[in-house]
Amino acid sequence: MSERILTLNAGSSSVKFALYSHATEPALIASGQVQKLNDQAGVSATLADGQSLVDQRLALDTQPFHQCAFNTIFEQIGQHLPEAEVVAVGHRVVHGGLEYAAPTVIDEKVLSDLDSLTPFAPLHEPHNIEGIHAALAAFPGTLQVACFDTAFHRQQSYVNDVFAVPRRYYEQGVRRYGFHGLSYDYIASELARQLPDVAGGRVVVAHLGSGASMCGMRKGVSVSTTMGFSALDGLPMGTRCGEIDPGVILYMLDHEGLSAAEISDLLYKESGLLGISGISSDMRTLESSDSLEAKQAIDYFVYRVRRELGGLTVSLDGLDALVFTGGIGEHSAGIREKICAGLDWFDLMIDSEKNARNAFDISATNSQVKVLVIPTNEELVIARAVTELQRQ
Repeated sequence: MSERILTLNAGSSSVKFALYSHATEPALIASGQVQKLNDQAGVSATLADGQSLVDQRLALDTQPFHQCAFNTIFEQIGQHLPEAEVVAVGHRVVHGGLEYAAPTVIDEKVLSDLDSLTPFAPLHEPHNIEGIHAALAAFPGTLQVACFDTAFHRQQSYVNDVFAVPRRYYEQGVRRYGFHGLSYDYIASELARQLPDVAGGRVVVAHLGSGASMCGMRKGVSVSTTMGFSALDGLPMGTRCGEIDPGVILYMLDHEGLSAAEISDLLYKESGLLGISGISSDMRTLESSDSLEAKQAIDYFVYRVRRELGGLTVSLDGLDALVFTGGIGEHSAGIREKICAGLDWFDLMIDSEKNARNAFDISATNSQVKVLVIPTNEELVIARAVTELQRQ
């Protein structure tokens, strides 16, 4: 048997997993995901060398998706990697609240605390908790570690943490938590490894995908970020609205008579790129469309990224590097080009040829600001955290 670390990353309609070696620097063995596809679940997994282990559809029947997903993952590991002995499980947990600002060994108190945070992240936290319970049942007695998306931003200053509402809400925990922290943690570590001079400076990271946010970092530490109390805030996303005037929500309540649940569904599931375009939440689909609505959705997305880039640069007192990551950030040369267009006054310019081939460094030779494309790896951050806790 070979000792392995399992990582679980449960979203609203997918569960990603990865299996790593149990070593000081974990090495990827296999990875995959289970996705919800209407009344079916699609499961896929590959070895680290790209060899396919499984790619199939499963009927959900009456079984809830996430229950099916976790059971399927554990079954596939047993079937295709029978030599793997899972000695620890690391979980991505979206919200850690005020108390959890570092990876934490899960016990009954931690589970209870996480459950109490569900109102802060109602569409994400329950799935994270469900994954913990599933792993506890599948691997009894095994170390379980929670890694929090909010933790990376917990040292931000008061002005980047507060809302201008009565102070009692701040004391109750209504604050700008920020998210995508595991992704930003990975980018910070990669910059430190590959470009230490850049890592020691002022960097804006744009995590652009179906969920999207940006973070301003100084010396690898979060200074400001675009998401706030919830994963709705900041940039427009695939189906989430991003920044919105609260008066719009009051209008929906008072004049349309929508319930809180209906507004939640509208803002989380019917807005963003999908809402503006009326076509799709997928940027690839919009980029291939000739419709005016698709162009408007793309233009709005790009405009908001550029606007946030300016604000984050001010919070950092300047800019030394811009890093693109996430599904859109890593793969859409067109979106990167639109975001960076006309920023020569900002001393930020990209090389079109390098950008077209998704190079690591897409900066033009005369650009004072480095522009980089770095694929994120949240699962490795989780595996490293598990290994670190085991050494303590």
